[in-house]
Amino acid sequence: MLCPYCQKEETKVIDSRETENFEATRRRRECLKCSKRFTTYERVETDLKVIKKDGSTQQYNRDKLIRSISIPCEKRPIDEETINQITNRIEAVLRNKPKSEVTSKVIGELSMRALKKLDKIAYIRFASVYRDFEDIESFEAELIKLKK
Repeated sequence: MLCPYCQKEETKVIDSRETENFEATRRRRECLKCSKRFTTYERVETDLKVIKKDGSTQQYNRDKLIRSISIPCEKRPIDEETINQITNRIEAVLRNKPKSEVTSKVIGELSMRALKKLDKIAYIRFASVYRDFEDIESFEAELIKLKK
């Protein structure tokens, strides 16, 4: 582990504990060279593959999912921790799938469901990009469904 301050490899773990939902291990570290402290998180990495709309396959990327959820949440009362919790729940569902491949559509639908429960504005922002509304009428139809 490199120190983020001086880039040296010599660090020691001061404290280690599981996060609230047991999705990661939080480690408090101290650099043996500059004595600064920092926190790292250790998560289980999966061999999950994502099948895109065009049929191509790529490795699942947690940061990409966080980014796609964060963008519609900008300027909304949603903090980073809540976005991480949503991502953790989506990953838990994906890990419980029998196959190690999942379509981007499944990930998008799970994201939309979570955002719909959390914040209607963030949901409609996500849906407008994800569903790629062709015209104002299809956008309006989604708004009407959301009102019900």
